[in-house]
Amino acid sequence: MKGEGRRGLCARRPVEARLFRVAPERGSDCAHAHRAGLRGAAEPSGRPGQGRAPGSRDTELAEFCRRQRHSLEVDKASVRHGGENVAAVLRAHGVRFIFTLVGGHISPLLVACEKLGIRVVDTRHEVTAVFAADAMARLSGTVGVAAVTAGPGLTNTVTAVKNAQMAQSPVLLLGGAASTLLQNRGALQAIDQLSLFRPLCKFCASVRRVRDIVPTLRAAMAAAQSGTPGPVFVELPIDVLYPYFMVQKEMVPAKPRKGLVGRVVSWYLENYLANLFAGAWEPQPEGPLPLDIPQASPQQVQRCVEILSRAKRPLMVLGSQALLTPKSADKLRAAVETLGVPCFLGGMARGLLGRNHSLHIRENRSAALKKADVIVLAGTVCDFRLSYGRVLSHSSKIIIVNRNREDMLLNSDVFWKPQEAVQGDVGSFVLKLVEGLQGQTWAPDWVEELREADRQKEQTFREKAAMPVAQHLNPVRVLQLVEETLPDNSILVVDGGDFVGTAAHLVQPRGPLRWLDPGAFGTLGVGAGFALGAKLCRPDAEIPVMALVGNDAGWTQISREQVPSLGSNVACSLAYTEYHKAAMGLGARGLLLSRENEDQVVKVLHDAQQQCRDGHPVVVNILIGRTDFRDGSIAV
Repeated sequence: MKGEGRRGLCARRPVEARLFRVAPERGSDCAHAHRAGLRGAAEPSGRPGQGRAPGSRDTELAEFCRRQRHSLEVDKASVRHGGENVAAVLRAHGVRFIFTLVGGHISPLLVACEKLGIRVVDTRHEVTAVFAADAMARLSGTVGVAAVTAGPGLTNTVTAVKNAQMAQSPVLLLGGAASTLLQNRGALQAIDQLSLFRPLCKFCASVRRVRDIVPTLRAAMAAAQSGTPGPVFVELPIDVLYPYFMVQKEMVPAKPRKGLVGRVVSWYLENYLANLFAGAWEPQPEGPLPLDIPQASPQQVQRCVEILSRAKRPLMVLGSQALLTPKSADKLRAAVETLGVPCFLGGMARGLLGRNHSLHIRENRSAALKKADVIVLAGTVCDFRLSYGRVLSHSSKIIIVNRNREDMLLNSDVFWKPQEAVQGDVGSFVLKLVEGLQGQTWAPDWVEELREADRQKEQTFREKAAMPVAQHLNPVRVLQLVEETLPDNSILVVDGGDFVGTAAHLVQPRGPLRWLDPGAFGTLGVGAGFALGAKLCRPDAEIPVMALVGNDAGWTQISREQVPSLGSNVACSLAYTEYHKAAMGLGARGLLLSRENEDQVVKVLHDAQQQCRDGHPVVVNILIGRTDFRDGSIAV
């Protein structure tokens, strides 16, 4: 049983013979004891050490214990626990929410967070907790925090942590673990968790003493936001989270064995326990450490100013890194408007200029990039989304700025070459670039050329929206109506394949930080967690939650390529599931849109919005047919 299996400090089993041979942590008092040769003290009393009087070993052991007693105090009477230290650090860093699926390994930190006013938000799957923390991080500019229990609780988060890594989202994952004394000894749900997360996280650490909780978490929070942001992982074994008296009860036998071995085992465990709690409640700084954020040098900025000032057809592509500091979104928007360079917006930069801004070019990106003479790639990577750099013209001068050097130069050895590569923060770079180009203007015919191409593409969309489909509703027309009825305070959380890919062309976020997609990893299943995090971060937004399900009874994005290339639709065909009824069964409101009420689409959408405003989550199950709107789009 998942819930029952996570409770308790450790199994109550005889500990003497097993625990005496525990390999101690390097640098601990116990390690010193082992190096001092005290394993010899476990020899049977009938085989005394050579050259020693039989009664001398007890004296030596007592003297060694006295010398090795830790200088820091152990408050054995305290009922405080390590979870309080965790909560104190989170509060000092401005954390307001922690997302979780509860387990006995982490209960103390959740209780402590609640007492300090940090809202504990429980989910029904650990991956959702991390997705919610990811959304919180992207929208707030602070570290999103998730806490999950040991073993399967942590393994359930792997996809979400990898998604955060690919999206460069600062997320702190707190993971429970078996007691430090029982690790690598077959304890419940004990696995090598650090090895699992090292490839996914910028920073991984296991806390081995209560006094190390505070400095470890401060370092993790700083690492998550410094340089290229990303997820970090801190493992919190159960015995650093619970109070002394509870750990002592589980760790030290109430009635130790008689004889020398019993005394040695008792000494070992008591010394181990003392080291675990020594100095646990000594005052320590809890607030944020300085962040290390790379910045463009004045010389680099000046060279970029000179390149751009000579451009006739400049173009900017802004990616998610431009919005890593959400509080600067308005300044960034004003700077882009002042610069006057037409731009494409991707990822978290979608919506930066609002709806229908004259500088925001939405379509025909490849053709525009081929025509531009100077291109500024601001937080954009030459991966599959830019055809690995092949869409860039060799005659164009390319300025690229990115916090991550590896991302910045991706595929530059094959398909493209930067004129100026700047490793630094994207948002501050754009502000400095605009400052250096004050008064610079560009001929309006270049922007108008790009806008005309947009208008032609939009006309094509209108024609596709008017085309009949074999059954149910035309998804292009449905999404056009969604765009027309979308409230200005909406946050768009997009989770899916074909329907979402169509929406990216037709539905526009109304302002900065009002679009959440998985990012480069293309993860399905982010929707619930992202919506949860977004609602808590922006309580005024048009959430909770109106879920628009584009129900085409199939994996159409895959089928589109699989059928013509391989001649089979195997595994791509599904049923028209009644998702609206499933939602009603869970206490939400459910609405259905199909060909039978095709003339009521706008009314149903307005009804759904009103029910959201009344506090009810709503699922609109939209039965859609298939079109050729996305023919040629990639699925792999």
